Parts: sequence; structure tokens; C-alpha cells
Amino acid sequence: MEVDIVGLRLRNPTMLASGILNETGKSMLEVAKAGAGAIVTKSLGIAERAGHANPCIAEIDCGLLNAMGLPNPGVKEYVSEIEVAKTGGVPVIGSVFGGNAKEIADVAITLAAAGVDAIELNLSCPHAKGYGTEIGSTPEMVRAVCDEVKSRVNTPVFAKLTPNTSSIASLAVAAEEGGADGIVAINTLKGMTICPELKMPVLSNRVGGLSGPAIRSVGVRCVFEIYEAVDIPIIGVGGVSTARDALEYLMAGAQAVQIGTAVRSQGTAVFAAVCAGLSDFMSENGYRTVLDMVGVAHNGGA
Repeated sequence: MEVDIVGLRLRNPTMLASGILNETGKSMLEVAKAGAGAIVTKSLGIAERAGHANPCIAEIDCGLLNAMGLPNPGVKEYVSEIEVAKTGGVPVIGSVFGGNAKEIADVAITLAAAGVDAIELNLSCPHAKGYGTEIGSTPEMVRAVCDEVKSRVNTPVFAKLTPNTSSIASLAVAAEEGGADGIVAINTLKGMTICPELKMPVLSNRVGGLSGPAIRSVGVRCVFEIYEAVDIPIIGVGGVSTARDALEYLMAGAQAVQIGTAVRSQGTAVFAAVCAGLSDFMSENGYRTVLDMVGVAHNGGA
């Protein structure tokens, strides 16, 4: 079940996605103890940010809509939480955001100094004006950010890309050209829900990011396309709640998967459950390693 992604050694191919149970070092430590192969922190900026007013989360039939607005205490204040998380014995990946390439690199430098094992560039948050999707909406922007960060840190860098674009593969190619060591796909889809009784959007920000089972087929398609366009590793995310979901991403080309929304409904036990299901599938179908399954959907099942 072990995987190695650009030197990042994971005991299994599951990761805690950014934004779920990563407010504190203690909560991240609990996820590590529950069986996750790696932990991704909440997205961190250069300074404290309050985020959007409530309501900022809406539960819908097929997942969650969130418009948190990237709340965080600022990267320097969060370093102590990373120190606690690192005692869990699994890789800790620091998620960063910013308004421009230099700001993102400054945050990355602080996280690298704090000892994170990799950096995840949040280039794709759909509900924080001036950040997220705006900073990663074109190949030119993605390439510039990746180049700036890689020129200033030696830590592996993964670019988390938006599906809210006509060609996520072109963004992935730009990230690779900018020096990114890997791709994370996908972030949430832009969505909205309206309360008929109140005749108004439920979220205070009106628009939020859709996660959960509703976006899995989009995520799998994006990973499939990216796999054929780049040579760097891919981490799949979006709607993974079972081993079968994880297998879709792996066979599309991902070397690992992140789990987020499913933690809300299944708790931290979801990591062990997904890994157990993967192990059973591998035994039943003659796969010796996780890597043996990666990308097999591209050769017609052969």
C-alpha cells in the first residue's frame, strides 16, 4: 500500500484534504492516528483573514457547498499547529494561498522553514475574491506562480488546479513548465443553492465551492486528461468516500487521493476503510502495488 511521490513516502495512498479537520495540530494528529497516509493543512496566507460571514456552509443532496473565504490565523501563527501535526509520523503538506506570486512564495518559505514535507499551492479556491481561481485561471498565471515558488524553496511543490476552466490540462502543463513537482486535481466546482422560502441564496457569499460525490466524475475526467498531458505525479481529489471511488482516480492516473467531505459523514474511520477496500481489490485482482493500478484505464483495461 506504500507510495512514493517525488520522495514523499506515504504508508498508503490516502491524504486528508485541505479544509477538513485541520484547524489545529491536535485534529490533524487524530487523522494521522486514524490511518491517513498524509495530512494537508488548511490554506494559509501571509496574514490573518476572517473569511466570510455565516452561513458559509450548506449541505445539499449530493455534497456540500462551502464559502468559508479562506479564514486562517496567518502562516506564522499556524507554525505551532504544524509542529504538533508532525508528531503523527506521516507527511504534512502545507497549503498556501496569496494575492500574487511573491506573496504565495513568501508563505511557502515560512512553511518550508517550519518543516512541512511538501507545499500545496491553492490556485483554485472559487469563493475568495482576489485569491484562488483568479490567481490560477490562466496557464500564464499558473506557470508564473510555480516558477516563483520553486525558485525560492527546495520543498516539493504541488499545484492544486481549478476545474472551473475550459482546459485543466493546459493549466497542468503550465504548472509542470513552471517547475511544479506534482498536480492536485480538482478543487471545488463553483455552485449556488437558494432557499425558496426566503427567496435568496443560502450562503452569505452567494457562491460557494461544491464538494462531495457530485463532483467525482468531473474530478476523474480531469485526472484522466492531465495524466495524458504531463509527466509529473497527480493527486486526485473530489468525492472520494469509498475504495471504489479511490480506484477510479488511481486508474485514471492519480498516485494518491485526498479525502475531505466524506470525513463529515463517516468520520476519520474513512481512511482505514478506503485502504482496506483497496487492499482487498488488489489481492483479488493480482495487483502487487498501488503503482501497478495507476493509469491502467488508459490502455483499455489491458
